[in-house]
Amino acid sequence: MELSGLTIRNFRNLASLDLELPSAGVVVLGDNGQGKTNLLEAMYYLVLFRSLRGAKDRELVRFGEEAFFVGGRANGGAFEVRAGYESAGRRKKISLDGNPVTRISDAVGKILAVSFAPSDRGIVAGPATGRRRYLDVLLSLAEPGYLARLTEMRSALKQRNAALRRGRGDEARAFDEPLASAGARVLEARTRWVERWSPRFGALTAALGERAEARMRYRTHRPPTADARSQFLDLLASHESRDLRRGMTTAGPHRDDLELSLEGRELRMYGSAGQQRTAAIALRLVEAETLRDSAGSPPIALYDDVFAELDEDRQARLLNLIHETLPGQAIVAAPRESEVPASMLDRPRWRVKGGRVAA
Repeated sequence: MELSGLTIRNFRNLASLDLELPSAGVVVLGDNGQGKTNLLEAMYYLVLFRSLRGAKDRELVRFGEEAFFVGGRANGGAFEVRAGYESAGRRKKISLDGNPVTRISDAVGKILAVSFAPSDRGIVAGPATGRRRYLDVLLSLAEPGYLARLTEMRSALKQRNAALRRGRGDEARAFDEPLASAGARVLEARTRWVERWSPRFGALTAALGERAEARMRYRTHRPPTADARSQFLDLLASHESRDLRRGMTTAGPHRDDLELSLEGRELRMYGSAGQQRTAAIALRLVEAETLRDSAGSPPIALYDDVFAELDEDRQARLLNLIHETLPGQAIVAAPRESEVPASMLDRPRWRVKGGRVAA
């Protein structure tokens, strides 16, 4: 997978860019606040059609403008993905090869990329919402049908919670079946992925220099059975009184967690900053391998100032793993050339200043 061309209009501080990207990628240099991360975010927008950093679409529109547009040609022009957003009416428009897309899920994952950033440590050290989002993004891109089931689950959950807040248990029960049906599929997919990739996560963490044994485990209210749907229905029924008191659904996949540990101790609570950073990089490498296996080719790699914070040993280890896992197109962003590994400086250099890109 590679991005051959990129067009940007009024996306954050990027006013107007028309760029051709080499198949090997580029090194993007520039001081902080000039637009390096915004450029990577624009590229990733074509993967999920949402902000890489969790911003709302209206927050991505350049100050003083009414809309933004991002378009990308992939694999030498084999196909084209376009996305735009208009503040008036809050309308998002997406097209594939010039044909409008009515369901976003039909376009998600046509372009595949994995982003590495210092903020990834928050996946490991932060609340469970970040780890659930990691799983949901990865599985939405790698597993057909997952995004549709996740959307169904969230819709049923939203309506059930609204009924609970009104104190209407009878109305809330009407959403138990759709919530359990979609939620069971989400739970099964998450559990299956974690069981499949936990050994690889441990191996990658060790390859990055961590001596303690690393593991990941899917933590849910009850271990899944052969009939996850019936189990979820029973769980909703047993929690109904508590849910009514709290005005929210207190158990289910939307409350689960991806537990990351070293020697049995949770990284979130007991890991050092270095250990958490190593685990975060391992998670991104697992993500890349999952997408590579599902698509048959490695995703685009977006590196946002991640190498400078690693010591020489871990940087060398990471570069070896990148060579194995992500041998394709790489977009490397850093403030200075000295903060880019020498082995990645064989790519063309772009300089970003004030939202403008110069080769």
